[in-house]
Formats: sequence, C-alpha cells, structure tokens
Amino acid sequence: MDDPHADLRMLERTYERFALINGVVSRWGAVYRRDIRPRAHTRPIRLLDVGAGGGDVSRAIAAWARRDGLTVHVTALDADARAIRWAKSRGGAVAYRCAHTRELAEAGEVFDIVISNHLLHHLSREELQETLIDSTRLVSNDGLVVHRDIKRSRFAYRAFSAGTLPFARNLFAGSFIRPDGLTSIRRAYTAAELSAVAPSGWQVRRAFPARLELRWEAIRAEA
Repeated sequence: MDDPHADLRMLERTYERFALINGVVSRWGAVYRRDIRPRAHTRPIRLLDVGAGGGDVSRAIAAWARRDGLTVHVTALDADARAIRWAKSRGGAVAYRCAHTRELAEAGEVFDIVISNHLLHHLSREELQETLIDSTRLVSNDGLVVHRDIKRSRFAYRAFSAGTLPFARNLFAGSFIRPDGLTSIRRAYTAAELSAVAPSGWQVRRAFPARLELRWEAIRAEA
C-alpha cells in the first residue's frame, strides 16, 4: 500500500474494506466514549486524524458525535493524494486535507485532539519522532494525542492470518487487506519497543485485541 505505484483499483478496494477491519479490531468507539465525547460535552472541539487513509475512522467519529448531538469538527489528514481523493468521494461531514503534519504545525493550526490509526509502524524512526513532535505542537493547552497501532506478537499474526483466510478469495479479494495486514503486524512495535523510542511525557498503554496506544496529554506533560 505504501508503494506509490500500487495498483489503484486494489488500493481503493482496500480503502473500502478498512471500515470493516477497523470496526472489528481498532475499537475507536471505546476511544470516542472515553476521550472524545466527554470533551465534546463541554465545548465544540477540533479533531485531527493523521494518516487517515480512506477516512473511515474520521467518518465514524463524526457520525458518533452527530448522533450524540455534539459538535466535533473532524479533519482527515493524509500525505497520499490517492487516499484523500478517494476519501473525499465518501463525504461524511469530514474535512479532507492532503498535507504533512509539519505543514499544519508551521502554519500554527491547533486542535483539541490529534489521533492516528495504524500509522506508527509505517514510519521510519526519524519520521516517528517528527510526527510525535508535530502532534504535541498541534494540540491546545489542554489537548490530547492518541496514536493507536498494532502490537506485534505471534498471537496477533496468527489470529489475523486465520481470521482473514476464509475471506481471502471473496470479501478481501483484489485488495491489500490480507498481505498488508500481515506485513504490518511484522513491522509493528511491542510495548517495550514503543516505550523505548517514545520521548519523555508519552505513555504506552495496551489494549485488546493486540493494540498499543501511545498517548500524550498536555496538562499531564506540564505537571
């Protein structure tokens, strides 16, 4: 998927299937209830989804907030024009932007919450550090950053391999879901590895199933 020359039809089919995969394994509904909804109950908030891909997580959060009568202005950010072009065609009351976090940070943009889903393992060590620095620059004085990713383990690899195998020739056929997912698990961090590379002030939390959450809270960092 990271290949700029990847087959466009397979890429778009992958974006289409991401909502299903993320709905099962990423559990953003729990993050919404724990971290996003309580803040949105006190005031309108701005949320930035970094490396949003096809935008399914962004659209889900916007839909949950709308259902709850809350104002959450969601921006889906991705540096890949192919992803943003496809995501825009899905609408969903989300602002889609093709840019890097550094561009937004240097422009002085501020959000209440910055998130990402399955982004960290795609980054080099240098890119990871830059993304984390940009994330803290992009949030308000009482802001929150939540980067959620896969936790590398034999269990995660075997479970994903077995769980997707029955759908390899039908639901996931013609997409990168299965091969990219297995590659992503192999490239992902363990909790200890992520703790070792994260700067001071960041917390690493474990979540089910085979999830890691790298978290930074402005108020906590200032304490």
